[in-house]
Amino acid sequence: MRYSFERRRVCAGVAALGLFVAPLGAGAAVAAEPPGPVPYAYATSAAATDFPQLTPAVAAELDTAVQDVMRDAKVPGVMVALSAPGKGTYLRSFGVSDKSTGAAMNPALFMRIGSETKTFTVTALLQLVDEGKVGLDDPVSQYVDGVPSGDRITLRNLAAMRSGLFNYSADQGFYEALTSNPGRQWTPRELLDHSFRHPVQFLPGEEFQYSNTNTVLLGLVVEKVSGMPLDEYVEKEVAVPAGLRHTLFPTNAAFPSPHAHGYTEQTASGAVEDATDWNPSWGWAAGAMISDLQDMRTWAKVLATGTLLSPETQAERLKVYPTSTDGSGYGLGLFNIQGWIGHNGSLPGYQSLTVYLPESEATLVVLLNSDVTKDGTAPSTLLGRAITEIVTPDHVYDIPAPPAASPSSGGS
Repeated sequence: MRYSFERRRVCAGVAALGLFVAPLGAGAAVAAEPPGPVPYAYATSAAATDFPQLTPAVAAELDTAVQDVMRDAKVPGVMVALSAPGKGTYLRSFGVSDKSTGAAMNPALFMRIGSETKTFTVTALLQLVDEGKVGLDDPVSQYVDGVPSGDRITLRNLAAMRSGLFNYSADQGFYEALTSNPGRQWTPRELLDHSFRHPVQFLPGEEFQYSNTNTVLLGLVVEKVSGMPLDEYVEKEVAVPAGLRHTLFPTNAAFPSPHAHGYTEQTASGAVEDATDWNPSWGWAAGAMISDLQDMRTWAKVLATGTLLSPETQAERLKVYPTSTDGSGYGLGLFNIQGWIGHNGSLPGYQSLTVYLPESEATLVVLLNSDVTKDGTAPSTLLGRAITEIVTPDHVYDIPAPPAASPSSGGS
């Protein structure tokens, strides 16, 4: 491993809950957890429900905050949608969608949404739970052969990121293969091979560790139980019933137009490059999907309120295992960060954030065409923090940056 290369390649990793993480040697951030999950409880204090009117003055403050982050983090383009019933809507796009032409960013563009794909895959699984076709506490070995400790790892462990399985995208060999040939078409089994060559990191259920391996396995479970390819099942049973008209699960590098170009530092050279046409098959069930701003605004509420699930299953989904000391936690394919429920996404060239605050019925979606970090922090996190500090100071979205890189750790 070349330290000079790895030092530059800071990824949106475990601490940022993104799709792409540093290779072996980075040292995954793992926290000791209480024995059980914490059910989500709606806050009832005045502060919790005091969402401001999105007046021109507030909009101007938000404009400044977003543009400040863009300048500091060198983000080419951003689109933001923020709304709450009776409070108005803040809808903006800033910057450019293509650095070579200077074309403006605009809310009608398709974007890659990275790890927000996990919310769709896990929703598909939970629908099968509601249909009685799978059980959350079934061992994954019941559906997929060859999984290390598969007779002890449950589907619940996988959805909650508590399996102990090594994250395939943290494997050095995988990273080198991806960056040397970003157009490669990957199969799920090829991805799992990069995970299974490593030992299980901890006993199932004992700790939290973000791992794309978990969601790829759940994608295989959905396929086996439903008898349909995952992309077809997600479109038919999740996206269409949710009313999403511009959300798709590509099976190759195809990218519908119009779309924004995406820029990444996750490259073999360490230089920022255009990753628009990189094949997202390497993310598959964990990160391959494409959507747009309006669909993600719809999805934020569908996901957080459980529109597609039974109340009982949604309650299981919202039970979060704490992942830090600040009240943040991860449930079944979604997080709760200071009351904001949803997920973020990061893969080469793109980042996203889709969250919902039940107390105010507020929706926040941020889509951007860069994954280049600022002092180790994902730009989607910087934007989410800046926006929520203004509108919900008692519920500030913030995911701590991973520890600083060192010659021994190789970065994270």
